[in-house]
Amino acid sequence: MRLAAKGLTAILSIFTIGAALTLPPAFAGDDGNSKNVTEDEIVRALAPPPKKPLTRGLSIAPQADPAPNAAETKLIQSVRGRATRSLSSTEREEIASAAKDKPNIDLEITFDYNSADISTKSLPSVQALGRALTSPDLKGSTFVVAGHTDAAGGEGYNQELSERRADSIKRYLVEKYSIAATDLVTVGYGKSKLKDPNQPMAEVNRRVQVVNMENKTTASK
Repeated sequence: MRLAAKGLTAILSIFTIGAALTLPPAFAGDDGNSKNVTEDEIVRALAPPPKKPLTRGLSIAPQADPAPNAAETKLIQSVRGRATRSLSSTEREEIASAAKDKPNIDLEITFDYNSADISTKSLPSVQALGRALTSPDLKGSTFVVAGHTDAAGGEGYNQELSERRADSIKRYLVEKYSIAATDLVTVGYGKSKLKDPNQPMAEVNRRVQVVNMENKTTASK
């Protein structure tokens, strides 16, 4: 009986290992732990959807334009190059509204305690982001880099911390990957936009969201 039990345990162990090896890779924050994403994952998430070819028809009504509308373009142009802390609450909400339907990805980037310094374990994700934003598929776009915190602490503290952390990501990308500072619009939302409101203290709420707002190369054609 003892030998049979050992044999059964060995078989179960083999099946467990096999199942683990066949599971798909997790994206940032899927299991509540810090996960480093790859350049390809970021590119796929941020790439704009393919444009539908324009067709000639009998209707004289204008066809839908996949490019940002005039109001969105004006908004983004008005905040490009602005300091993160200079954005008003109204401007922050306007950016969030304009970004909600755009290609985006949430990155679980951790920082040193009570600090805007990127943690060592999250550097691979930030470096993958830098490579992705300078890839042929994404280069030339304007991106929103939004910082979010969990619900711990006061609103003022979290707002300021989220702004500093968004600035930290932008500074790294500008210095290490020569991305134009005006192509990165940074905004902080503190704890106002929890990803999981049912678990306000969860790690998944402590994230940096990157949104592809427009492709200047495509828009100029």
